[in-house]
Amino acid sequence: MEKSGGFSATGLRRLREVLARHVESKKIPGLVALVGRGDHTHVEAIGTMRHDGGAPMRRDTIFRMASTSKPVAMAAAMVLLDECRLRLDDPVDPWLPELADRRVLKRIDGPLDDTVPARRPITMRDLLTSTFGLGMDMTALGSPIMGAIFEQGLTPDLPEPMPEPDEWIRRLGTLPLMHQPGERWQYQISHDVLSVLVARVTGRSFEEFLRERILDPLGMTDTAFHVPADKIDRLPDLYAPDPQTGEFHVWDAAEGGRWSRPPAFQGSGGGLVSTVDDYHAYFRMLLNGGTHRGRRILSRPAVRLMTTNRLTSEQTAARIAMATDNVHISYGQGQHGGWGMGMAVRTYQADYAPVGQFGWDGGSGTTTYADPENRLVGILLTQVGMSVPDPARLIHDFWTTLYQAIDD
Repeated sequence: MEKSGGFSATGLRRLREVLARHVESKKIPGLVALVGRGDHTHVEAIGTMRHDGGAPMRRDTIFRMASTSKPVAMAAAMVLLDECRLRLDDPVDPWLPELADRRVLKRIDGPLDDTVPARRPITMRDLLTSTFGLGMDMTALGSPIMGAIFEQGLTPDLPEPMPEPDEWIRRLGTLPLMHQPGERWQYQISHDVLSVLVARVTGRSFEEFLRERILDPLGMTDTAFHVPADKIDRLPDLYAPDPQTGEFHVWDAAEGGRWSRPPAFQGSGGGLVSTVDDYHAYFRMLLNGGTHRGRRILSRPAVRLMTTNRLTSEQTAARIAMATDNVHISYGQGQHGGWGMGMAVRTYQADYAPVGQFGWDGGSGTTTYADPENRLVGILLTQVGMSVPDPARLIHDFWTTLYQAIDD
């Protein structure tokens, strides 16, 4: 059988056919996919930038990475660990006094003033593993604490952008924790706290430090927190189709939209824009144990901390609940079990991908994972948000066809 860099030619044809079928269905206007093993890279750019036509998708199309920002942004904090400018089990109070002397809700759905003192300070480890005590808990929607998180503008998914970092962390500091520090895994907010922490420790903006230590050394020239005017033609509109009718609504326009100008808050949790080749460089660096073209970016132990499970069995229960309770987003490919630092880590095989695969997905229709067993990187980027199941179904089919194409 004809092979191409560890993939069968037949398998790669099937991959293209399956991706093209999703575009031809008119549910996905366009996509760019990259699969890589070793030095071999295969890229597919299918469809158009707009749902009603327009310019074709290209290999260098820039996408909003949404939560797939988390694995890349986490590297800035790992650099500070490598250099002992931060320590895993030191309290973060000296850098984030707003988070000192925490109060903790007696019950997750209780009033905001019904609290007990935190048993201990929040540590760096708590932030890195998303266990510091506050986060997006979909099982607690409608509770006073979740209402307060939304009202204070602490999440990036609202119409209003997040405030500048000092104001954002001040608002966060007015709220009690939902759980004791280190007790429970919770999504999202810890990553944005890290944005503030890294900036304060380094005396630089988060983006400046990330660019100097991670993005520039990897050649990730199209990765940033906004798209400059001379590149804006490479950014498609982002759609959030109507869940009932499927009608395409623009959630964020390219021209004049949120990513067309520098944000007040450079959010680790979901603020980056990037391309398939930029992300390929980053995930190859992780597969290489922290090196890129002979240059060390992160230490091998730092990469291992990021890409192996850090959760206890009790904490993992919250991760599994998030997967199984959001079925169209998370069955199969979404059921990994574990979480490292900034990314999911597969601890059991729920579909075609083996244990040890690491990476994450984004609500804007993005998915990026690496697989040490097969020395594989897969990246699929679209401009359709997860308001409907279509991008999730595309993502599942991408991973299935990618793994069936492996041929050693």
